[in-house]
Amino acid sequence: MSVNLQTPKILVVDDDPDIIELLEYNLAKEGYEVASAPDGRKALEIAKTFKPELVLLDVMMPHMDGIETARQLRDLSDLKNSYILFLTARAEEYSEIAAFEVGADDYIIKPIKPRALMSRIKALFRRDSQQNEPDEKIEIGSLVINRTNYSVQNGGQQLVLPKKEFELLSFLARNPNKVFNRDELLEKVWGADVYVVERTVDVHIRKLREKIPEYYIKTLKGVGYMFSIEEN
Repeated sequence: MSVNLQTPKILVVDDDPDIIELLEYNLAKEGYEVASAPDGRKALEIAKTFKPELVLLDVMMPHMDGIETARQLRDLSDLKNSYILFLTARAEEYSEIAAFEVGADDYIIKPIKPRALMSRIKALFRRDSQQNEPDEKIEIGSLVINRTNYSVQNGGQQLVLPKKEFELLSFLARNPNKVFNRDELLEKVWGADVYVVERTVDVHIRKLREKIPEYYIKTLKGVGYMFSIEEN
């Protein structure tokens, strides 16, 4: 799914009607097309037809919590490249890690500061508009990474990668045999405007290794990660 940079669609999911109203007002004022849902089940129903470029998602909700909602959103082919941004009162690190495990792009602790939130959202979409990589297709060994349609093939088999996993793999593959520490990867892939814990990188690396041959991404203990073009 390509992002419509003219009028991006944003789905707001929260069981607090006051928060829904606050976000709808501020997002509409910024020119976004907005839909809302009071819980995860309704969000999935709306997302299938609304097809948002960004989902703002609470964690604690009735019927289906935000973590499970995000997991199921990522299973929808039309939303595989959409952003998922958690807005939650849950400040525990394990909740944040769980969010990134299911493909979150950002994690913001309530109370919501509308101006700061609008800035974070603009930063996400701005990175999409600024991405103009010279190498639209990268072929290394059995891997074919195509930035034009956000697709990855391994040995001819199509892989399904959430957007941040794709961007991490693409970045590392464009810089083979170069070591990056967690801070560098957070800045290059997530951006300076997104504040996430360092373990987020580890989570995404582990999930990539579950989908591509492990030898492509090497760990240098105490240093960082490297994309290797050697098979051993």
